[in-house]
Amino acid sequence: MNKEDNLKRLAYLRNIVLNMPEKPGTYQFYDTEHTIIYVGKAKNLKRRVSSYFHKEVDRFKTKVLVSKIHDISYSVVNTEEDALLIENQLIKQYKPKYNVLLKDGKTYPSICVTNEYFPRIFKTRNINKRYGTFYGPYSHISSMYAILDIIKKVYKPRTCRFPITKEGIEQRKYKPCLEYHLHNCGAPCIDKQSYEDYQEAIRQAREILKGNTREVQNLLKQQMQKYAEELRFEEAEICKQRYMALDNFAAKSEIVSHTITDVDVFTIIDDDTRKNAFINYIHVKNGAINQSFTYEYKRKLDETDEELLNEAIPEIRERFNSTAKEIIVPFELDFKIKDATFFIPQRGDKHHLLELSEMNAKQYKFDRLKQAEKLNPEQKQTRLMRELQEKLKLTKLPYQIECFDNSNISGTDAVAGCIVYKGMKPSRKDYRKYNIKTVTGPDDYASMQEVVRRRYSRMQEEGTLLPDLIITDGGKGQMEVVREVIEDELHLSIPIAGLAKDDRHRTNELLFGFPQQTIALDVKGELFKVLTQIQDEVHRFAITFHRNKRSKHQLHSELDDIKGIGTKTREALMKQLRTVKRIKESDIQTLTGIIGASKATIIYNYFHTK
Repeated sequence: MNKEDNLKRLAYLRNIVLNMPEKPGTYQFYDTEHTIIYVGKAKNLKRRVSSYFHKEVDRFKTKVLVSKIHDISYSVVNTEEDALLIENQLIKQYKPKYNVLLKDGKTYPSICVTNEYFPRIFKTRNINKRYGTFYGPYSHISSMYAILDIIKKVYKPRTCRFPITKEGIEQRKYKPCLEYHLHNCGAPCIDKQSYEDYQEAIRQAREILKGNTREVQNLLKQQMQKYAEELRFEEAEICKQRYMALDNFAAKSEIVSHTITDVDVFTIIDDDTRKNAFINYIHVKNGAINQSFTYEYKRKLDETDEELLNEAIPEIRERFNSTAKEIIVPFELDFKIKDATFFIPQRGDKHHLLELSEMNAKQYKFDRLKQAEKLNPEQKQTRLMRELQEKLKLTKLPYQIECFDNSNISGTDAVAGCIVYKGMKPSRKDYRKYNIKTVTGPDDYASMQEVVRRRYSRMQEEGTLLPDLIITDGGKGQMEVVREVIEDELHLSIPIAGLAKDDRHRTNELLFGFPQQTIALDVKGELFKVLTQIQDEVHRFAITFHRNKRSKHQLHSELDDIKGIGTKTREALMKQLRTVKRIKESDIQTLTGIIGASKATIIYNYFHTK
């Protein structure tokens, strides 16, 4: 597409945007083949869609999306809730290229209650709603088995797969199995347990699966008291045993007060690259967690955490058929959910649930990282970290590496930079810039000590995770001054390496240990290339910071320090008199003719009263 065609495209799109209403709704972007590439929602359609075409759009991926748009359509709705639901439906239907993707390749088991004459209860991974009602899925298998065990112990549903019918029972087609003799089944197949009694047991089991354990307990207590009043002590004893079993189960499963009856909890954790996010969902019923799940979402347009949660919450609630009227979230969200309210707890049981959900998300993120390493141990980053670990004889994998460099010109505008690599990749959000405060003159060693001291003393105070390896942009001298601060002053144990350069200012060796030893590296190998990239990156970072600081000083004028003199006044003076020296030497009449008497007096007094 040439420049003229692109201008026509943008003009066409902006014309559509100008005619859009300022109402809630959804919008769709199309490519050249009229395929939907993005679906979005908005409280104000015109304002939201027009934001894509502003010159100051700073997200790179958003700019790429805008370059692919050739047509726009939209639909107006009455409320924000309707917009949210329609957007979710359209994303599922069309799977647009630039919308958030849910990475969900794992199948978790559910519990099925069949639609048979005498229903069975069992775990399964195959969901077919024609055969029964499904509860779950359960990401924690142990929790699922705990529920199945309590149901089996209390209600003893049948485990056989025979298609038992009313006619078959009447005709005595069935025989009791081993489970009956082991007292694990009431044998409804031979009419040892009545149909009504069995159905009541299944009904109570369903309530337990829904998380209504307390309601079942109250029902059992009432039945027990009724049987006792009627002197039916055997039935009362059975109710008592069931009540105590459920009470024990509830005591173990409840993590907060049972007064918290029905809530959803959502938290979000980002991975180190911010390419993916992990969203944990917890459903709490009567103080107990009956569902806990973590989904991985892949970012397409550098979406914020708020935007991801807006997309994920209705989708996850739909998957689990949640009708909870209260949703606990870690921060405020733009959109609302119909018949539900968002709540951000600051303390108490609900805040505890939020922390628990966050912990689950972090654990899932950790497990995913470990899993990736196990499934693909030869992946590049892991292989390089292990190679470096072996070369330096480190006790653990150098996941977090930090490197320092100084920059100054004859001691002026002295600065330093610290870059952080995580998993052999730059973690730019952790980069830090430092203005040298305590050192005068061109003393690189003292400057390095100041920066290292400031960084790691602060990390100690804040309890931040320390790096696995420090690399200095220099040889033995730089390593020694860093060691003095790390070991002698701060009493830390962090391995220190140095990248030394030859006479041609090219990196030629890796130094490690005290006394320093040269580590043999293949100059054509991948590890050596990565280390030189780290060195180049810290040098670039420090130099750029130094240049920016120096540029600000060079552009600074003495006129900038005069109070009451603005930009337009300075420009008028410089246009007529050209230099600050001529402004200083000008009399008050000349200055008045250019900028007026009031400001002329200020400038004249500033230069002649010093």
